Amino acid sequence: MRFQPIIVPGWRNSGPDHWQSLWERTLPHAVRVPQRDWENPDPQSWIGTLAACVEAAPWPALLIAHSLGCIAAAALPAALHGRIAAALLVAPADVERPGAPACLGAFAPIATRSLPFQSVVVASDNDPYCSLARARHLAEQWGSRLIVLPGAGHINAEAGFGAWPQGLNALRALRRRAAWRVRPPSRRIPPMAQPAQG
Repeated sequence: MRFQPIIVPGWRNSGPDHWQSLWERTLPHAVRVPQRDWENPDPQSWIGTLAACVEAAPWPALLIAHSLGCIAAAALPAALHGRIAAALLVAPADVERPGAPACLGAFAPIATRSLPFQSVVVASDNDPYCSLARARHLAEQWGSRLIVLPGAGHINAEAGFGAWPQGLNALRALRRRAAWRVRPPSRRIPPMAQPAQG
């Protein structure tokens, strides 16, 4: 089963040493969402650009999101959900937290509907941009499996996450679950009729 990996960075994009950038260079057919303004994110523009990537994907989309990218992914129109196979949502940014930058606050309120595709939230217990309690709440609202990494900060290059092989393992497991879910049902071949006894 083929999927289209779509890299969905957060505010200010992901630099060359970020795990998203490293994965983009190694995952077959991976594409990065080409946001027009990484410094001044606008919800309508960001979500619209991500939606266009999902619509253009030749195969079911596999979203690989970080930080604000998770919030944009959760806000995608329901009409696109059927084109998404799964989403890995790493270190979602709590744009509703007190003191959040104004440009991030524009993404509030966070979409909290249950996602109808396979999803995993990866969070840290010391992320400065989202408390573990808040990440746990978002995972519950989205219907996502939650993975907690102790002492992992914002799970980015600054926190020491480069190639991040454990994350790749989580992505592979997510892909397997998604493939099983979207696999077309097998056709049962009816048994051959027995010849009539004369």
